Amino acid sequence: MQLLPIRQALLSVTDKTGLTEFATFLNQGGVQLISTGGTRKALLDAGLPVRAVSEVTGFPEILDGRVKTLHPHIHGPLLADKDNPEHLRTLTHRNLLPLDLICVNLYDFAKALAKDLDLRACVEQIDIGGPTMLRAAAKNFHSVLVIPGPEDYPRVMDELGSQHYHVSLALRRETAAKTFRLTSAYDAMIAGYLEKDFGEVAT
Repeated sequence: MQLLPIRQALLSVTDKTGLTEFATFLNQGGVQLISTGGTRKALLDAGLPVRAVSEVTGFPEILDGRVKTLHPHIHGPLLADKDNPEHLRTLTHRNLLPLDLICVNLYDFAKALAKDLDLRACVEQIDIGGPTMLRAAAKNFHSVLVIPGPEDYPRVMDELGSQHYHVSLALRRETAAKTFRLTSAYDAMIAGYLEKDFGEVAT
């Protein structure tokens, strides 16, 4: 579709720059907010209504937070083609909440490297759920707007504000391309770290 209406948004960010202002803007347009962990706390502290991801999935975070968004109730809506009636019927049949916007940025692995943490501690800073959601939404840019960083908020707000909370296919495609470049660079940074010669390290 050319113009995508934004009604449901999932926000899960490490960099909270501009988050409250952006989420407030979405809320003012009637967009339902869904979030996780520290992002949800920041939004609640700002007085915004926000559902927990665990409410949507019906499943709690497990494994010290390693698994929270890796669930069909998140990835079904992220990958559903809204131009495909069968996909829409599946969402309805499975009682899956459609998602129109996903705003995610990743654990700061570069910051972890700068701290010179040991191997296990660095590995814990590798984001899995974030890149998975970003890549799913970027693949499905025909049906989902993906926002990988706070620098994109002003442009998104300008477009949503001028188009009654609808977003163009052109902008969705542009942010999808940016997202794939970002996740590619993130993976390359991790691969480079793991390829280093650590000498005798604990496995």
